[in-house]
Amino acid sequence: MLKDLVYAGMGGALLLKEKMEEERKKLHELSGVNAADPQAFLESLKAKGEEEENRLKEELKTTIKEVIEELGLVTKKDLEAFRL
Repeated sequence: MLKDLVYAGMGGALLLKEKMEEERKKLHELSGVNAADPQAFLESLKAKGEEEENRLKEELKTTIKEVIEELGLVTKKDLEAFRL
């Protein structure tokens, strides 16, 4: 069983390495980032990740606001207006 776990771990690491290499090549083709510079590559991956995170956060906020409106839930803003 331990041998199987080791093989699975090694297979996963190899798969990850191959995927990273594919992404590095795609990134180089699309944006011209020097594929030989690992620091620039990692920074561009980080920037893309941050952009995607921000996009998803905004999309989630919009969806939550729509659900709140659909359900007719009272918001903090509604309560503050009512108290005045």
